[in-house]
Amino acid sequence: MKRTIPLLISAITGFVLIGTAFIPRFVDWGNIAMAWFNLLAAFAFILGGGNLLKMQLQKISAQQPGWGYSAVTLIAFFITLFVGLAKVGVHPNINFPEFTWSGDYLQEDGAFWWLFEYIFTPLSATMFALLAFYISSAAFRAFRAKNTEATILLIIAVIILLGRTYASVWLTGWFPDEFILGESGIKYSDFKLQNLSEIIMEDFMTPGMRAIKIGIALGVASTSLKVLLGVDRSYLGSDQEA
Repeated sequence: MKRTIPLLISAITGFVLIGTAFIPRFVDWGNIAMAWFNLLAAFAFILGGGNLLKMQLQKISAQQPGWGYSAVTLIAFFITLFVGLAKVGVHPNINFPEFTWSGDYLQEDGAFWWLFEYIFTPLSATMFALLAFYISSAAFRAFRAKNTEATILLIIAVIILLGRTYASVWLTGWFPDEFILGESGIKYSDFKLQNLSEIIMEDFMTPGMRAIKIGIALGVASTSLKVLLGVDRSYLGSDQEA
């Protein structure tokens, strides 16, 4: 029963949500399922917070390497939790001025908004900036003309990188806006790095990204069907498939 009931709940809920896109009668059932999903998600957040506290407190109590970061994590967690739940600095909603907590917790100039805008956002930008250096290092190791495919990748990468900077204007900005061979339709200016970069991004990258998204969608659909039909039961705590 511990496995059969979750399987039935997952299958019924999944097929109901799929049916909402095709059968109007299923729309109300889908709304009920989504309401239950939001309720379960709230409990999942509580479990996630409890797990965070457990793991970080274990590191601090055992004085493991980097336990200071765990202390900072807990302090930030409790401050953000208190500010968000208490709606510190939030003004009451104009429709319900008698209720102090009626305002939106994301209200501009509120404490939670301030934390998000001036602490979380800059830290996220810093993390992405650091990732840029790792990506550059990986690209330097990968973009080596070892074979034909790597050479093509290297050339395209250089064109796109230069075409997105002022270097493209400095290197190829002087190409004249004249036809190469009479009225052939091809101009010297078409070979400017910024123009070549746009051609690659629009005519080659866009179809490639669409193909990747189609592949991802097919993979998600096949995995979802495996879960709904009970073939994949790994989410029940077992790695074995039926």
